[in-house]
Amino acid sequence: MTGTLLKIEGLTKAYPGVVANDSVSFEIKYGEVHALLGENGAGKSTLVKMIYGLVKPDSGTMLMNGAPFAPPEPRAARASGVAMVFQHFSLFDALNVAENIALGMEQPPAMRDLAEKIRTVSEDYGLPLDPYKTVGDLSAGERQRVEIIRCLLQDPKLLIMDEPTSVLTPQEVEILFETLRKLTAEGVAILYISHKLEEIRALCDAATILRLGKNVGTCIPAETSARDMAELMVGTELQTPKSAGAALGDVVLDISGLSIPSPSAFGTPLRNIHLRLRSGEVLGIGGVAGNGQDELLLALSGEIRTAHDAVKLKGEPIGQLAPNARRMRGLLTAPEERLGHAAAPNMSLTENALLTGNTRRGLSSRGFLKWAKARSFAEEIIEKFDVRTPGPDNAARSLSGGNLQKFVIGREVLQDPDVLIVNQPTWGVDASAAASIRQAILDLAAGGTAVIVISQDLDELMEVADNFAALNEGRLTETRPTQGLTIDEIGLMMGGAHGMEVAHV
Repeated sequence: MTGTLLKIEGLTKAYPGVVANDSVSFEIKYGEVHALLGENGAGKSTLVKMIYGLVKPDSGTMLMNGAPFAPPEPRAARASGVAMVFQHFSLFDALNVAENIALGMEQPPAMRDLAEKIRTVSEDYGLPLDPYKTVGDLSAGERQRVEIIRCLLQDPKLLIMDEPTSVLTPQEVEILFETLRKLTAEGVAILYISHKLEEIRALCDAATILRLGKNVGTCIPAETSARDMAELMVGTELQTPKSAGAALGDVVLDISGLSIPSPSAFGTPLRNIHLRLRSGEVLGIGGVAGNGQDELLLALSGEIRTAHDAVKLKGEPIGQLAPNARRMRGLLTAPEERLGHAAAPNMSLTENALLTGNTRRGLSSRGFLKWAKARSFAEEIIEKFDVRTPGPDNAARSLSGGNLQKFVIGREVLQDPDVLIVNQPTWGVDASAAASIRQAILDLAAGGTAVIVISQDLDELMEVADNFAALNEGRLTETRPTQGLTIDEIGLMMGGAHGMEVAHV
């Protein structure tokens, strides 16, 4: 089919203190990959939630294939042909693929019939899946396949995808793009949300840009540079992070023979990790999600204890020290999971600043909390990292994901660490905010801080890291200088090519 599938006119949604969407209008055509771009807090999530029936608009209209469209709930949206792959997977680890998919169906067929259908559809679209495999044993890329196949079994007209490549290797991204192109050739429209602008340029036919809840323009991504799109999103000139290029100092973090079981039944144990990190160095650790990244951060933060001398900080064995003792000595961490791990959802930003800043910022004395000082620290984070929030008394859960990420990273950076370990520092963060976070990391390193950046964003690692290693099944490859490394070599390292095997690619 040709023509307009979904027409949005004057869609508005306001919450107390903020207009999330302000009279937004645009169209999505059949067989089109349409990008929805905007910085954190621009209104993208609210808009797609209205399309999917999770949020009711205050005003405005939607037309699906020329007919009025106002789904009161996701079930109604799905019945009208709208499917959505969320950024955070909604899967049960203990169930198999077919059981997970059945849970999302109104009237699932017999399990044997469903399994056969999953096998057929997944192979037809180049995303093969074993319907009887336990989800907890799947890689991040395979889990995403489950979510996509669950949507495809609904025979959608419009597929919404939120940050779909954040957990994929470069090779897996290409497979996904091939699948999406096959879908569009069949007339399926795709609404694609991503902060990876080069991917937008390679895949998308059109783009709508939101800024502060308003539609500020459209473009054809293939004819627009990533920088120009980023500047349309933020409304100002984009600053490129720059490294001071300072000489590296002495070894400050020495990891030797680190092996630990995973605290999760479906996690990945660490296997004989060796690593030496020098002051002023930024080490990038890549890897597909679920290959030991969380376990490595837990072992280094002190949330999981290790052998006494498996981890040494400035020559001192710290493997048995608790997190606050490590913080006192200068080792700080920022985990991937923002709500619930890096921040307490129902606590205010002031309280969240206090949680990790108490030790190094002196936010208590003789058991009494210094609330004025804690509030001042939270205000400093908000100001220096441009956290979009009414103020430090707001709860962490009230922030958009990207703004909470800026707060979490800023909280650790402003504590002047000797070693900082961050997992996914710019995950779900817009181009401008990502640039400022990366610059903060480079500035820390220039001041002598040793930094480990664990990330699935390879462009990010190539931009900030002096050296690179990859985690695969809990094993760490040899460290190599990032200069001269190709994306293909990195992809192979992430896929399990250890040691120097990748040197012959």
